[in-house]
Amino acid sequence: MEDVEIARKTKLKKINEIAKNLGINEDEIECYGRYKAKIPQEVYEKNKNRKDGKLILVTAINPTPLGEGKTTISIGLADAISRIGKKAVVTLREPSLGPVFGIKGGATGGGYAQVAPMEDINLHFNGDIHAITSANNLLSAMIDNHIYHGNELDIKTVSWKRCVDLNDRQLRVVDTGLSKEKKIVPRTDGFDISVASEIMAIFCLAEDLSDLKRRISNIIIGYNSKNEPITVKMLKAEEALTILLKDAFNPNLVQTLEHTPAIIHGGPFANIAHGCNSIAATKLSLKLSDYVVTEAGFGADLGAEKFLDIKCRKLEKVPDVIVCVATIKALKYHGGMPKEDIEKEDIESLKRGMHNLLKHIDNLKNKFGIQTIVAINRYNHDTEKEINYMQEVLSKENIEMSLVESWGKGSDGAIDLANKVVDLSNKQSNFKYAYELDNSIKAKIEKVCQNIYGAQSIEFSEKAIKDMEMIDKLGYNNLPICIAKTQYSFSDDPKNLECKEPFSINIKELVLRAGAEFIVVMAGNIMTMPGLPKVPAAENMKICLLYTSDAADDLTRV
Repeated sequence: MEDVEIARKTKLKKINEIAKNLGINEDEIECYGRYKAKIPQEVYEKNKNRKDGKLILVTAINPTPLGEGKTTISIGLADAISRIGKKAVVTLREPSLGPVFGIKGGATGGGYAQVAPMEDINLHFNGDIHAITSANNLLSAMIDNHIYHGNELDIKTVSWKRCVDLNDRQLRVVDTGLSKEKKIVPRTDGFDISVASEIMAIFCLAEDLSDLKRRISNIIIGYNSKNEPITVKMLKAEEALTILLKDAFNPNLVQTLEHTPAIIHGGPFANIAHGCNSIAATKLSLKLSDYVVTEAGFGADLGAEKFLDIKCRKLEKVPDVIVCVATIKALKYHGGMPKEDIEKEDIESLKRGMHNLLKHIDNLKNKFGIQTIVAINRYNHDTEKEINYMQEVLSKENIEMSLVESWGKGSDGAIDLANKVVDLSNKQSNFKYAYELDNSIKAKIEKVCQNIYGAQSIEFSEKAIKDMEMIDKLGYNNLPICIAKTQYSFSDDPKNLECKEPFSINIKELVLRAGAEFIVVMAGNIMTMPGLPKVPAAENMKICLLYTSDAADDLTRV
């Protein structure tokens, strides 16, 4: 049975019932239909003095085209923690339309471990990403309008880009202002995908609306003829942008197929941004439940590192346990096994691919010092010999492991993982950051590249060196770094899966995000506007109308 069929056959509870399970009254939520709601800031203020629950971070090995099921594991784990009698919430990122219509085709879990209503969450949801896109592009319009009407601020270079929440490689570089009107100045510009926008990063790192406005006002949109930064505050745009985001800033409440509360909010990618859901949603979840299961995007080298080094500094809390998701077929792929043979038993490929998993575990358990467990997302073609080999290797390394089958069995398939996570959450961690904020920018980059990625050396372009000097001169050298690189490898080469030979990380440029309060470090040939694959998921989608007697309106389903 496919994910869509499973989701449609599940009877959801009305959202006020889900809210009630969290101790939220019906009149305290803003309903978006029967199965979705927003939770206003007042609910957090009402509960802010309550003790925080345990924080469980789900991450993974470097992803492959085969899919590892990180979101499915996250949802299944939250359902299983609820199943064993604990109060749990799963707190996730919102899907971007780019990958929904591109490769992934959705990001709400799978099988019997899904969040619902899955079509709404995967599409426009409650309009959050549209609001972010609109705020980003209003700022672009106000920049160009200011230049058109005399350029009082002496804007010489514009670094701010427009954005759209779709994969569209044609928009990576565009010429704008070609109407030949008298005062319009043409320039070469470009688009980012919305989830790479600094507005998205700010949205996810702001603590409240006041902090959101403060950060927006600090965005640097370009530089004047003296190479001095021009900010949103100088354009008097921060109030308008915050107004566009005020409703979107409230976290979204939905449910899993087993009716575990799910709070979904914000959606930056981890390869080009910091890859974590919003601070507001995580802080709220910690006050409303005993166990919060959240995830960080892509592999642990990207999402988990940024969760720990960027988000946790603002959250002022670190995970009690980290779950690292892997599949046997993905490990064989990392070990050089061809995709078409991946279902065949092959201990040698698995042995080579284990290097990827063990490096991630070493980072999480030893470099960051957090209690860590491996969750193997089990497939029918995994053999007992392969499973036994993994258990033997991980046991020798003193690493906990759990076989998870939440896709096919829901919470039943993750009970073992839930019990082990609860036990681990009561053990002491010895957390440490990968770098300190008072390290130089160069030292921060070196520590992540060498200690977390395992690079032998780091090569800085001339532009990257000049960017570092400028950021240092402007006084922003004490910010955390957000390295943008391929998700498929520890290296900056997406084809270097095994990383068995010494490799170098190539730093091409640095981008100051003064509003988000981090420095983006561009490594390798990373793009901030993805493209569609040869056969995008959009080609295989179909629409049908469901007419139901108890519905107020006809429901459109994809």
